[in-house]
Amino acid sequence: MSRIWAGIDVGKGHHHGLALDVDGKTLLSRRVANDEPELLKLVADVLDLADGREVTWAIDMTGGEPASLLAVLVSHGQEVLYMPGRLVNRASDGYRGEGKTDARDAYVIADQARMRRDLRPIRPGDEAAIELKLLTGRRSDLVEDRTRVVNRLRGTLLSMFPALERALDVTNTGPLKLLTGYQTPAAIRRAGVARLTKWLANRKVRSARDLAEAAVEAAARQHTAVPGEKTIAKLVHTLAEEVMALNAHISEMDKLVEGRFREHELADIVLSVPGIGATLGAEFLAAVGGDLDEFDSPDALAAFAGVAPAPRDSGKVSGNLHRPVTYHRRLQRVFYTSALVSVRYDPNSRQFYDRKRAGGKRHVQAVLALARRRVNVIWALIRDRRCYEVTPPMATAA
Repeated sequence: MSRIWAGIDVGKGHHHGLALDVDGKTLLSRRVANDEPELLKLVADVLDLADGREVTWAIDMTGGEPASLLAVLVSHGQEVLYMPGRLVNRASDGYRGEGKTDARDAYVIADQARMRRDLRPIRPGDEAAIELKLLTGRRSDLVEDRTRVVNRLRGTLLSMFPALERALDVTNTGPLKLLTGYQTPAAIRRAGVARLTKWLANRKVRSARDLAEAAVEAAARQHTAVPGEKTIAKLVHTLAEEVMALNAHISEMDKLVEGRFREHELADIVLSVPGIGATLGAEFLAAVGGDLDEFDSPDALAAFAGVAPAPRDSGKVSGNLHRPVTYHRRLQRVFYTSALVSVRYDPNSRQFYDRKRAGGKRHVQAVLALARRRVNVIWALIRDRRCYEVTPPMATAA
């Protein structure tokens, strides 16, 4: 049966839709508002043009701006393919003309969907997976915000008080509380160890005396005030409070993520795998859409997660393996991080890692190999609906 392809270049306020027939001829090209009545009219017009032919839609984003569009397409039972923006940009170089317009991008998306066979369909996913994707995405944003503020705090403190910046780990609560009350070398020297210890203890800081001694020792190494010290001290105070606030937000988000994750039917199976906790488990379910129905084999899941190397052979060169270009970065992080942790706690993972290291693999290569093996394990566990059992590895006969 013949088919038509509809490409959507997604925008914030407007999208551009373009439909092609089997020969690549443009049937429709229109800018539509990101509003349900406009989107419904676009879908109806494309289906009218199809006149009984099947329609395949393709878009360059999967979350945020096209959420309403995807909901409309899914409610109408339409097949939707995902073409990452970087693939659109690369493919554009092969088309005539150098200008960039929404209509041109929509044409590239539709035409690539017409020719390519490696684009993944977008599945609606279950309600739990959608919620976990939203929660883990928000948590990731908060962690990135905290990293930026911590880096600013370190840089600002370094410009005024290098010795204290070296002495403190500003990702911990104790040093942050210290910086909300004392920032300059002179202020810390005036307070002294005893007074500073009492001040920290009243705020329930652990190891208050050790922290106070480290701060006073750092203050004893600097007696010169830098220009703008008062302003820098105020900035340090503000940034320290921002980091503490972000820590509180992340803790609240962790509770929400864990609570929603544990309600999922696969939570116990995923948590049974060594190295996977609630946060990584939630990211795993969010990445795969709540189940593994889309993946026919562990190999398909490994390729999606980017832990299966892609060959780059040419001429007489063979066995040249590299990281794939297109893969799910968060899912790769789940498998890599959990593999790294499991080496410490799971005897079977440790044995596998040591065997790879003994075979000449570097640390990262050995961890990636273990991550690939864990794909097979978790895929089989979910298929069989059973939990992982930690069994001691068999000893090698002497």
